[in-house]
Amino acid sequence: MEEELKADIAAVQAIPAIPSILDVVCRLTGMGFAAVARVTEDRWIACQVLDHVSFGLPAGGELKIETTICNEIRDHREVVAIDNVAEDAKYCNHHTPITYGLQSYISVPIILADGRFFGTLCAIDSKPAKVDNPATIGTFKLFADLIAQHLEANDKLRQAQDDLLDERQISELREQFVAVLGHDLRNPIAALNGGVDRLLRGGWTENSPTVLRMMKSSLNRMAGLVENVMDLARARLGGGINLQLDPRSLQDTIDHVVSEFRTSQPDHPIEAEYLLPPSGVSVDHQRLAQMFANLLANALTHGSKDHPVVVKAAFAGDELTLEVANRGIPIPPEKLPGLFQPFKRGKDGREGLGLGLYIAAEIAKSHGGEILVSSTEAETKFTFKMKV
Repeated sequence: MEEELKADIAAVQAIPAIPSILDVVCRLTGMGFAAVARVTEDRWIACQVLDHVSFGLPAGGELKIETTICNEIRDHREVVAIDNVAEDAKYCNHHTPITYGLQSYISVPIILADGRFFGTLCAIDSKPAKVDNPATIGTFKLFADLIAQHLEANDKLRQAQDDLLDERQISELREQFVAVLGHDLRNPIAALNGGVDRLLRGGWTENSPTVLRMMKSSLNRMAGLVENVMDLARARLGGGINLQLDPRSLQDTIDHVVSEFRTSQPDHPIEAEYLLPPSGVSVDHQRLAQMFANLLANALTHGSKDHPVVVKAAFAGDELTLEVANRGIPIPPEKLPGLFQPFKRGKDGREGLGLGLYIAAEIAKSHGGEILVSSTEAETKFTFKMKV
């Protein structure tokens, strides 16, 4: 509710005609204070004011709702106009003029098109004024209608902007849905192709069962990726990635991804070093394999083929660390802040470095971890760290 009230006040303050309306109100009536107020069942808040008599109520200031006549106007939705409180039979003993020392008062309800009561356009003074007449009341009603129309137009504009943002998010999500599948399925498909080529070239040998098991494992991973892409879509919309934690050996998971890439890219060496406990760490192995595969794919794509990609996985104290390092052209410092944003391409054609890094960062975040990057002439290294 508080945020809605703040938005309502801001909406009134954003209407450029309000200062002119308040100035005309004061000139027309000769009164010293005018305001547009947001009035609810329990709040009276000045959205914007013009104060020539030092009444002392700034924009954003509040009066106790029970001390105001607007509290009654909210219920009956009629104009209240008083030329001289002392001579008015209905209001001469009313608590509002007594509380605030008023002699003249006019307040007109601001009603939105859907019938909601927003508040009032009002003016007050400690001296009598000529306000209870058709010309003044008609002008106030015209101004109140104008304010209501501005508020409604702003609401419609804001809704249109929100709808457009939703459409853009859906469109972007659709692109990501397709791109995630294409990006993440590329490596296991390449491993399958590599296995098929080996079987076709060499025929059935003693190594063929190993190749088939690798191909079967890659097929399983592809099926898992298709299922997991829906979770990644939810992550893009802010829902987070669901995890299925499993304490089995993490080394087997990481080593399988390394084996996939060694099969699909035999010309680019990969060195792996594991310092992991045999009982494993409780993680989502499918997700972590996806994250690691994206980091490794990035290193193989952008690293120098004259030097191996180095993988290190270790568990020390209460922290799991997974490093992927490669030699090659360093990442420019200005590109580092946007490195994990999806679909960001630099002038060199890199995918920002792209979709894979975005997915990797989301998976790291879902585990309560993070991915750090360092890039120098000596090496570029991505490090996943996670407290266990």
